[in-house]
Amino acid sequence: MKLIGSLTSPFVRKVRVVLAEKKIECGFEIDSPWAPESNVPNLNPLGKIPALALDDDIVLFDSRVISEYLDNVAPNNKLMPAPNRERTEVKRWEALADGVCEAALLVHLERKRPEAQQSADWIDRQHGKIIRGLDYMANQLGENQWCMGTHFTLADISVGCALGYLELRFPEIDWRSKHPSLAQLYDRLMRRPTFAETESRG
Repeated sequence: MKLIGSLTSPFVRKVRVVLAEKKIECGFEIDSPWAPESNVPNLNPLGKIPALALDDDIVLFDSRVISEYLDNVAPNNKLMPAPNRERTEVKRWEALADGVCEAALLVHLERKRPEAQQSADWIDRQHGKIIRGLDYMANQLGENQWCMGTHFTLADISVGCALGYLELRFPEIDWRSKHPSLAQLYDRLMRRPTFAETESRG
């Protein structure tokens, strides 16, 4: 198998953490869909990362699809429960975290456009999603150690990758001071080698 993606994408980081937590050997090819010579559109017709090329030449895309596949392909260290209400809750956390990441990425891309072409209303709309998402995460987490209460799941990986991306790209949001419980969760995650070794720095 080979994972294709960038070092800064929170969605790629999610898959890298899943691979490490599951102890699955996998190659990693750095490629950005924004690079002029990118091969990503040839792997994923939607031109997005991550993409996971399997040994039988099938390519999986979308971090949610890839993460679920990886959790099912290896029985150790299960990150998602069997199909039931709890599994739905894990996927709800993942959808929330991914939504925050998507809004943040849209703001980041909008800010890279020439200033005269940027839409302040668009940026404000996406920023509102981020803030509401953080508020909701903190409310749902409460005093729990992990998103699902007492055990580590894909929900924590997803939320951690979202928080890490905000820390990288949007230090002005300062979610740590407003939501100490999320800060504690992220610090707890960063003590895991799987998170520390995949931290985005550029």
